[in-house]
Amino acid sequence: VQLQASGGGLVQAGGSLRLSCAASGRTLSSYALGWFRQVPGKEREFVATVRRSGSTASYSDSAKGRFTASRDNAKNTVYLQMNSLKPEDTAVYYCAASSTLISTTITMSRFYQYWGQGTLVTVSS
Repeated sequence: VQLQASGGGLVQAGGSLRLSCAASGRTLSSYALGWFRQVPGKEREFVATVRRSGSTASYSDSAKGRFTASRDNAKNTVYLQMNSLKPEDTAVYYCAASSTLISTTITMSRFYQYWGQGTLVTVSS
């Protein structure tokens, strides 16, 4: 599976961005799809995951209520709608896919087998 993330950019605090992650090589319908983010010098941080069916999503505490993860299996694409952005949301955002995820591992990056290249989100104050 090859993943290509896009949609990052510069936005003012309080603004919105929608990230997309398109897949090629295999259909995404059999994978859980996640979003992580990373700032220099820190570990990659879980943001959200959408289960295979697309009906269930899980979020980090920082993302809950502001971000919405969704997927379109027909388009082989996963999305992250980010609203009410804060300067501390500034990071490189990565999409990832996992065929082995269970409920206790959704926040753990090592359980995702495929990763996109990342897209930079910068939130100015």
